[in-house]
Amino acid sequence: MRGGALPPALLAAALGFVLSFAPRSAIAPSLAVFVLLGAAVSLVRLDPAWADAIFYACWASLIVTALSVHLTKWLSVAATVMLAANVGLWAGAVTSVSGVPLDLGKSLPWILLFLPGRWLIGRKLGIGLKVVASWLVAVAVLGAALPATTPTPGYVGDHLE
Repeated sequence: MRGGALPPALLAAALGFVLSFAPRSAIAPSLAVFVLLGAAVSLVRLDPAWADAIFYACWASLIVTALSVHLTKWLSVAATVMLAANVGLWAGAVTSVSGVPLDLGKSLPWILLFLPGRWLIGRKLGIGLKVVASWLVAVAVLGAALPATTPTPGYVGDHLE
């Protein structure tokens, strides 16, 4: 859960769910901010010593973004763009510290979940999006908690010995 395209893909999916509930006028600016900020940050070489802090911030951002689907009354254009900036920042930072810039590109299609999401909301089935967003919160909690647990005696890190 600490490398490749998975963490930024989860962030992009959560933002896609938010865009499903956001005003239509917020979609284009949010997509642009997410992509541009994520790409810019992913190209900056961050110190690998910051990896733990960056991943904790990534998981916290995923939790906040996924939970915001439950606060749809407050999803203004400004709030949605700010969430997109936050997601772009941490998606780029995670990619910079643990992957290659191409990993961010692999995660971008997940933001397109807003297309079927808006269709579901139009048919009064938005509760399904809220359930899946809640699952993303559970994944983020596990992603943040697992590195903090101490291994059991006899645990071998690479599972080969």
